[in-house]
Amino acid sequence: MSEAVPATMWERFVETFFRPDLIAEYSGAIGKGVIVTCEIAVLVVVCGIALGMALAIFRSYRNKALSALIVIFVDLMRSLPPLVLILLIYFGLPTLGVTLSGFFVLWLVLTLVLGAFSEEIFWAGILSVRKGQWEAARSTGLGFNQTLIYVVIPQAVRMTVAPLTNRTIAITKNTALGTVIGVGEILNQASTAQSFSGSATPLMMGAIAYILLFIPVVAVGRWIETRFQWRRA
Repeated sequence: MSEAVPATMWERFVETFFRPDLIAEYSGAIGKGVIVTCEIAVLVVVCGIALGMALAIFRSYRNKALSALIVIFVDLMRSLPPLVLILLIYFGLPTLGVTLSGFFVLWLVLTLVLGAFSEEIFWAGILSVRKGQWEAARSTGLGFNQTLIYVVIPQAVRMTVAPLTNRTIAITKNTALGTVIGVGEILNQASTAQSFSGSATPLMMGAIAYILLFIPVVAVGRWIETRFQWRRA
């Protein structure tokens, strides 16, 4: 009897989370969700980091009006939960006659959020470059733009690798929020399959897909931190 109970419990566990027939049936849908998740994640990372860098560079010119607008934008994006922004844009804009796809809304919101956090990270990196670096570059005849681009930005980027990598990974995991507006990413596919099958197996498949997808990303992020992190000059 003592051996039969663990066996029964194990069978129930497998039946609940690892039904072979459901794995075979929904593996294609989960695979499609992985592709959509990767597409959104790559677009968000590229566009978000580029936006953050651009805003930090514009802020470096110390124009009061422009800097104030950037600070307001950054504070708003960092204060509002991404889910609130997604719902506000997706369901609010149609009342104004503007209809956007769920994919575009998810990309837009996550890009703006990552851009806001990236701007603060890059700006902190720019401020951390010693004043002597500016003065030394200007004494060699370099203008402000040349000093910023060729001397300050490379140092700032290296000093911001660790926080930027961590923030990027955190933001890209928010692709799962797309399920609330019908974006066919991993969680959406898994939850849809779960509702049809009445089993937790598709959700377990989605969890495993996230693990397989993001563990390499975390590993690469750790390698980037070790490889490119640099002490302040």
